[in-house]
Amino acid sequence: MTAISELTDGVAVTSLYPGCVLDVQTRNRNYRIECVQGEEVRISGHPSICPVPTAARLVGSSKGMGGLEAGVVKAGMHLVFERLDESRPITTSEITGIRVKRGGC
Repeated sequence: MTAISELTDGVAVTSLYPGCVLDVQTRNRNYRIECVQGEEVRISGHPSICPVPTAARLVGSSKGMGGLEAGVVKAGMHLVFERLDESRPITTSEITGIRVKRGGC
């Protein structure tokens, strides 16, 4: 059975098992992040950047200029990730909610 937990403090992606899924709501989009291993994920939710699950590295969450929390997804901050086929970081709008679908996580 899969349970869903709402997180307010954030989550370190490297602490999750492969196959764990995060639903991350930002001000503009809803992203689905499946953990692969460490900071490697498959992310979807943006119509042009990642319309289907796309291999990426989760860089972390940023407050803005220089305030990066590496490997962490945290509400109130901006999600930062890099597609594995590109080297430029992508920063989302502010994270407003995080859910972890628990089923072996």
